[in-house]
Amino acid sequence: MSHRPPRNVTRTLPAKKRIALVAHDGKKDELLEWVGRWQATLAGHQLVGTGTTAERISRQLGLAVEGLMSGPLGGDQQIGARIAEQRLDLLIFFWDPFAPQPHDPDVKALLRLAALWNVPVACNAASADFMVSSPWLDRDYEMNIPDAGAWVSSRTD
Repeated sequence: MSHRPPRNVTRTLPAKKRIALVAHDGKKDELLEWVGRWQATLAGHQLVGTGTTAERISRQLGLAVEGLMSGPLGGDQQIGARIAEQRLDLLIFFWDPFAPQPHDPDVKALLRLAALWNVPVACNAASADFMVSSPWLDRDYEMNIPDAGAWVSSRTD
């Protein structure tokens, strides 16, 4: 028996994407600068962010961003829950490779969920540029995701 759920369920990302914007402390200014460059594009989507990042984007750039908890206080898990519930379409997470984070296990869990549920992730300005300039950003996009129901039933048989 495989310990991996089959990827035979289709999910459609809507034309209006639900995009998470997350940045470690050492990367917040860089993310703010990036969001400023893509402000007109991002304004057409539903934005969510953790703690200070969401607050700074809203205040400094005037974009509507739903604010969740700060990452170390559970914001990473809130984003992860949305991924697992298929309520998040893209993750833009500028993480700092030079600063050890007290919540590194949370960050790893978040990235694991994004990989599991086939959610596109950008971890720096270049990958985020490619993601939001994609022709798929403003249209429906069909992708395969794990069949969670089949996986659960196979483990309980």
